[in-house]
Amino acid sequence: MHFASDNWAGAHPAIADNLARRNGGFVKANGGSDFDLQVEQTFRDIFETDVAVHYVGTGTAANALGLSAVARPGGVVLCHSEAHIRVDECGAPEFFAAGTRLESVDGELGRFDAASLETAIGLIEDGGLNAGQVQAVSVSQLTEAGTAYDLDTIGAIADVAHGHGVPLHMDGARFANAVVALGCTPAEMSWKRGVDIVSFGGTKNGCWCAEAVLVFNPDHGRQMDYLRKRAGHIASKARFVSAQFEAYFADGLWLEMAAHANRMGARVAGIIAARNRFRLAWQPQGNEVFAVGPKEAVDALAEKGAQFSHWQPPRAERHLVGEDEAMIRLVASFATTDADVAALDVALAG
Repeated sequence: MHFASDNWAGAHPAIADNLARRNGGFVKANGGSDFDLQVEQTFRDIFETDVAVHYVGTGTAANALGLSAVARPGGVVLCHSEAHIRVDECGAPEFFAAGTRLESVDGELGRFDAASLETAIGLIEDGGLNAGQVQAVSVSQLTEAGTAYDLDTIGAIADVAHGHGVPLHMDGARFANAVVALGCTPAEMSWKRGVDIVSFGGTKNGCWCAEAVLVFNPDHGRQMDYLRKRAGHIASKARFVSAQFEAYFADGLWLEMAAHANRMGARVAGIIAARNRFRLAWQPQGNEVFAVGPKEAVDALAEKGAQFSHWQPPRAERHLVGEDEAMIRLVASFATTDADVAALDVALAG
């Protein structure tokens, strides 16, 4: 019953096999080989535009370096109060972006809207020099609550950000899950809705270690290679990152894996909704499921071998958890099996 995190899953066999296939011979280092350039072109084909592709080793690096590319003195990045960049990255965005401050915008289920963003920007601008200046806006897709921003909301947020002269960044650690959930194209969920920079994640969705900063606006990416080099994120053997993305995109594997994870997440949600001791905290849209139940029932579920995460209720949803209750998160992945789901069903029934 492996539902602790999609980070716990291994690499998809096709990706692992492609690493071995691309291992032989000699290839130009530092991402400059014909093979690397070929895979970069695949990104451009998928996103339907001339996007700049910059590999990094981790999602935290993608977020921190992507935001550092647009750093300003006294810079402020506006994001949701529960955003991964704000609560789960140990200050990396602030560190790499030269002291950037992360300010929160509240909203239900991991999302904020354009009106809330406009208000938050106004407060900073009204503060003058002492308050600093807005540097960027960041949204997560999927969010930390497992929900998705719809396309119109992304566009409206981008309009507000651009109206104040700042770029929109998207933390796309679960980008593929969101694309599948919304039934849209990668282009429709990114630059066509005004997104300027995407932290594109593959590691949670079947890759071994493959992340990239995608820059759609050339004005924001001129320093990215220097930023990556300074931070130690230019891989000399970049072909092994390219090999992962080559297999990841081949025949739509990346979307197939995300669709499987989302389907398994929906099945887990259905099982929880049918039980008396647990209830869904909210309806999931991707592969993350949040549930609430008595603390003793949570402990009993763990004793039966279920792997999940104890979860701090988000600020806007704390009222959903009673005094003697706890919230947990269960995450499905490309590797989640029917047997995993069946075993969870049995464990919850006991």
